[in-house]
Amino acid sequence: MSQREYGVEERVPEDGRHIGFWDMTATWAGANCHPTVWWTGGIIAASGVVNAFGVTILVNPIVYLVLALIGFMGYKVTTTTMGLTRVPLGIRGSVAPSVVNIISNVGWAAVANFFAAIPMSYLFAGFFGWPAYGEPGSAWVMILGASINAILALAVVLIAGSRSIKIAERVVVIAMVILSVWMTVAILKTMSISTILAWQPDASTRIPVGNAVDVVAAFSFGWVICIAEFTRYTKTRAAATIAPMLGATVAFYWFAFIGTMGVIAAAITTGTFDPNFADPSSVAASLGLGWVALLIIIMATVTTNLISIYIAVMTNLNIKPKLDQRRNTWFWGLAALVLSWVPVYVGSFLDTFMGWLNFLGILVPPLAAILIVDFYLIRKKQYDMDKIGTKNGPYWYKNGINKFAFLAWGLGIAMNFVLQGINFGMSNIGAILPGFFVSCIIYYVIAKVTKAGAEVREQPMENKA
Repeated sequence: MSQREYGVEERVPEDGRHIGFWDMTATWAGANCHPTVWWTGGIIAASGVVNAFGVTILVNPIVYLVLALIGFMGYKVTTTTMGLTRVPLGIRGSVAPSVVNIISNVGWAAVANFFAAIPMSYLFAGFFGWPAYGEPGSAWVMILGASINAILALAVVLIAGSRSIKIAERVVVIAMVILSVWMTVAILKTMSISTILAWQPDASTRIPVGNAVDVVAAFSFGWVICIAEFTRYTKTRAAATIAPMLGATVAFYWFAFIGTMGVIAAAITTGTFDPNFADPSSVAASLGLGWVALLIIIMATVTTNLISIYIAVMTNLNIKPKLDQRRNTWFWGLAALVLSWVPVYVGSFLDTFMGWLNFLGILVPPLAAILIVDFYLIRKKQYDMDKIGTKNGPYWYKNGINKFAFLAWGLGIAMNFVLQGINFGMSNIGAILPGFFVSCIIYYVIAKVTKAGAEVREQPMENKA
């Protein structure tokens, strides 16, 4: 079996399809078996525990259905997600979403490095007496921990790309399930579930339900434009669609629930609600779970970083297909390392993280809407992989850019700003999900009016559906 990674303009052969159903489930469970999900659950606890649980249950399946739809596109066309954007946006036009995706994934990797530094700081405090996270003089310890985590993830990606990710996720998902059960039991030993359910945030910390919806939706949409990088290697349609949706959804449910309960338990115990300390490391330390729990949390951040760095590398290949993959990996891995130092010097990591989610929530959903509508409704699942890199071909448009698709993307982004500005639905449904569906309508109308999908390919691609 071939052991190499395929470029954006290369069709993946049958012997290159090495990812099965359970491997894909584990990969996307591993993506959400992560401290950021725990922390997200802690943030939305400010809407009230019942509201937080309800938002988690209802919002994720909606967003991850979009994940599954784009996953099928990667399976059938066998290119990356950014390779898929070449069809509606144009070959040169796909550079714009590629830049967004690189920023997104390098940013996620930096966030993961920061979260890994937290449990490392507790370990260093126990073994060497160094200051732990939140204590005076801990900045250099956090920088050291973030750097160690970044180097570990970089090394694993360099070993075997998507194959090393697949193997690492198998191990870590099992470890994180054990830790989740362990921590759930520890929380419920501290206080009863009825006490947690009865807790309510005070007026100074409460957030509207719509804000909680947007936090969860923005987080989940961040993965949507990363899926085809993996589903192009899947063996079956179910592995490309059901498996990632199943893995990502179940993992998010469990980890967000624990994050919500953990921060509420801490609020009841201390009398102070502070999402800045909703991370699993702080909760594990407060529950006295020991160094084994902290090591598992570090492992989880490493595996999510594998996905983020790998996607950044593959996305950059959409911009410069002839770049050396190993050098590309080194570059983005080190960029994530340096960027992970920034939160150490930011006054509130909560504000930084919320700003990051807002960036994703504004730019990514309209792009996902264009991909879905173009593939399923405009071109009826017919993308020509053989012409996806052809200058003056059907996906070249004018100078390599489809200005009408960019108009739709821009209007979708503007709609999100408008919906946020008028506080549309902030008491119930937020702005991101309505903005996504409005973006679908906008692109469909523009594509039909301008006949953006009217090109007829000379030789239809073999249909794997």
